[in-house]
Amino acid sequence: MTPEQRHRCMSHIRSKATKPELLVRRWLWGHGYRYRLNVKSVPGKPDIVLRPYRTAIFVNGCFWHGHNVRMRENAVAQSGNNPQNPQYFAITKFEQENKDKELLNSDCCKIPLTNRDFWVNKILRNQERDQRNYSLLQQNGWQVIVVWECQLKPDKMERTMREVELLMNDKLLSRFRHNPLPYSAQEESVPPMAAEDPAGQ
Repeated sequence: MTPEQRHRCMSHIRSKATKPELLVRRWLWGHGYRYRLNVKSVPGKPDIVLRPYRTAIFVNGCFWHGHNVRMRENAVAQSGNNPQNPQYFAITKFEQENKDKELLNSDCCKIPLTNRDFWVNKILRNQERDQRNYSLLQQNGWQVIVVWECQLKPDKMERTMREVELLMNDKLLSRFRHNPLPYSAQEESVPPMAAEDPAGQ
């Protein structure tokens, strides 16, 4: 693709009502769960909010949120400044300035070599924003569930959504769970009478 074609393609990717998000929404609705979408009053404006379950669901695209992307130490030092080394072109300005770390691709997130600095910084900014939102929600008593795009493939979809359902129901039950006080026979030697007359009649 030319840079103009790539720009056109990337600019048409939606941030709301994406295909992975629609899959999750259809599954939840089909199994009787009712929800609200992109609620502004909830920190981070999660994709799906289930208030009775005190649960916020984020459906993340693997590329845009850097799923399983990780840093490897001393990569710059190993590759050196030799343009013949295949790693040389994969190292960005960001990676050179950040303690000789290299951002490694994962199976579901391939960072482009073209304009790599831009994409690395964008993905890292997205990850930092995500972590801030998740922390804020958890501090306010919300359960955060992140569903990744790669977890919604046909062979994984049902298992992923059953795990989401289990987490939601566990959160709901935890809100009504109570810790009974231990019983001590010494505290109550004579059981009280429900219809006892104070005057003794």
